[in-house]
Amino acid sequence: MTDLEARLERFETLAAECELISKLTVHGAKRELYSRLGVHYRELADDMRTVIALSAANTTPAVNGRDRPAAGAQSTH
Repeated sequence: MTDLEARLERFETLAAECELISKLTVHGAKRELYSRLGVHYRELADDMRTVIALSAANTTPAVNGRDRPAAGAQSTH
């Protein structure tokens, strides 16, 4: 598991915990606080999913030395 995936899992866990606390508490101000925290952590998790998807899309396979021009070489095209 990568660091990004670990963070995503942590944000999802925090969101679920905040949502549960929000549902279980009887104090109105605490309910609102934990509800808002849950929404915030869900947004962070969504952002982290986007970052993971973008980093996966930008990952290119390693290219061996024969497939790329030498440093300083000029293109013949």
